[in-house]
Amino acid sequence: MMRLSFIVISLALLLAGCGGKKSEPTKVRIGEVTRSIFYAPQYVAITNGFFKEEGLDVELTTTPGGDKTMTALLSNNIDVALVGSETSIYVSLQGSEDPVINFAQLTQTDGTFLISRAKVDNFDWNMLKGSKFLGQRKGGMPQMAGEFTLKKHGIDPQQDLELIQNVEFANIVPAFTSGTGDYVQLFEPSATMIEQQGKGYVVASFGTESGHLPYTVFMTKQSYIDDNPGTVQKFTNAVHKGQKWVQEHSVNEIADAVAPFFPDTDIELIRGVVKRYKDQGSFATDPVIDETEWANLQDVMKSAGELDGPADYAKLVNNTFAEQAIENVK
Repeated sequence: MMRLSFIVISLALLLAGCGGKKSEPTKVRIGEVTRSIFYAPQYVAITNGFFKEEGLDVELTTTPGGDKTMTALLSNNIDVALVGSETSIYVSLQGSEDPVINFAQLTQTDGTFLISRAKVDNFDWNMLKGSKFLGQRKGGMPQMAGEFTLKKHGIDPQQDLELIQNVEFANIVPAFTSGTGDYVQLFEPSATMIEQQGKGYVVASFGTESGHLPYTVFMTKQSYIDDNPGTVQKFTNAVHKGQKWVQEHSVNEIADAVAPFFPDTDIELIRGVVKRYKDQGSFATDPVIDETEWANLQDVMKSAGELDGPADYAKLVNNTFAEQAIENVK
């Protein structure tokens, strides 16, 4: 009898041990279109362990350029892409049988600024008429938002100024500092760095001017959502934790959290960039992709001549995970 009891107890302990074993975290491969302080909530979520809390092991890779990022996603080299939502529209227009779905928004404005070579005390957009303007890549969201803003202020980017678009993204800053253009459109921290060097002055924000957009979004293929709905939900929960943390913490705390991703960037510069983006409301406060913002995106694309017909919001956006994340993360 005693021997039987010992066996029963031993089995119970063994089963308890097996039941208590932690499952391995689920690996999710993220491809970000560039490494940018603009994506602060993502880095915060990684630094603070929000993905780990959800049982995820994220592998972050920078895949420079929207075309490379989308290629990586479509070829299954990454699971989730962080890129401009216009890329999902381009894929849709090509008739993909496995559409790319936007499921969690990270930034809600354009992230570029207008820099003047000369110091301007009272900037007026009409000052750009007749100037040489060093812009961004044709068809990309920064350039489209830039052209949208110019047209909003009565400037035809093809007729009223000399628009320079043949410079590679990585070479735009050195091109400007070496003398190309009277004005340039730049992301941070390049804008602040040029100011610090005394080689240019930030005179306007394209983010403020072009309004709210689903500018940078986490997206994945419909097949991945179908096969991994639980993983997508956990991923979105972690993103929203990062968003809430950014909203609730100071500029210095945010800068400290993202600093490990920018080891060669001075902490004071990171703080200045975080403050500029936070002050103008560039960081989305929740992952929901608003239909009004999607409509604004289409207006921007149509204005740039990059969209002929409507991009179906119901087909390309899935807010189910974002809405549930808001419920899950209190």
